[in-house]
Amino acid sequence: MKKILATIFQIAVTIAVLYWVFRDPHKRAQMAVALRMADYRWVVVALAAYLLVEFSAAVRWHILLKVQRIRLSIRRVSGLFLIGMFYNQFLPGGTGGDLMKSYLLLKETPGKATGALLAVVFDRLVGLVALITITGTLVAIRYRWLTQLPETRHLVWILLAILGSAILMLLTSFVVSGLHLAHRLPQHFPARERLIELSAAYHLYAHHWRATLAAFGVSLVAHLSTFATFLFVAYAFRAKVTVLDFFAIMPIERTISSLPISFAGVGLREKIFQIMLHGLCGVPEAVAVLIGSMSFLVMLACSAPGGVVYFFYKPSGRLGHVKLKEMRKEVETLEHEITEAE
Repeated sequence: MKKILATIFQIAVTIAVLYWVFRDPHKRAQMAVALRMADYRWVVVALAAYLLVEFSAAVRWHILLKVQRIRLSIRRVSGLFLIGMFYNQFLPGGTGGDLMKSYLLLKETPGKATGALLAVVFDRLVGLVALITITGTLVAIRYRWLTQLPETRHLVWILLAILGSAILMLLTSFVVSGLHLAHRLPQHFPARERLIELSAAYHLYAHHWRATLAAFGVSLVAHLSTFATFLFVAYAFRAKVTVLDFFAIMPIERTISSLPISFAGVGLREKIFQIMLHGLCGVPEAVAVLIGSMSFLVMLACSAPGGVVYFFYKPSGRLGHVKLKEMRKEVETLEHEITEAE
């Protein structure tokens, strides 16, 4: 019931924000002009840039799976990854792809449940650390510029609050792992099972530090390629922005639009670009909104093949597809069994 209410809330927020952004007829007329005047060759370049994002993320996952001694055929690994990308875009919350990858990977690797789950968990963690690194660097360089207006300053403060929470979470998990405190936590302690998983992942991937460092480097490439995807879309609409200024804005959009407030960040993304690009770079509001919407369409176009792959995909040793609810229940059960056995 909670998940249904959360989904309804996300859809309601999405519709409300989209109405807020697109309600002005004058702005819509400007959008129509911008669409006619756009140089769509840059959209093709943006598509190529996002394919690099997907390739980099797939390489990162392949590296982390090898540490767990999980070896699948290129066909299977590619299929699992594409399915994960598809569901990360099309399911509320942005973590549906992790659930799909976890479940299907468990079916592909019988007897290696622990390694399969840890690879998925650490894949998300390495990506988060890379994003924090990039965000901290860019915000430090362009903080004054980013906070020169009250509206943009508020968004930067929201970013810093989220960033601080993420860093606190990481530091807490490091301390719990380093002092071997995870199993001493009470049974009903919030996120106890996830802390135990992270603890196991830290110890393993710290031992394989070269692979971990490589995964981190590939994550940096993936995030910067995502930023470049949006920048190329901005160029398509002839927005006059510098690379550094645009990249400094991107962590704000990426972080806030990833919050489970609207469906896949739709609406929030457009509003953030409208505030930041118009206020700081002088980009017309209509064009700023289009940059957000077109960039999202580019990501959807690159992620859509995963839906086709899932339609034809059959996990090894099993016929047909399984409901998402059943997948979540089975993965959560295995996580509990693993953490209790650690």
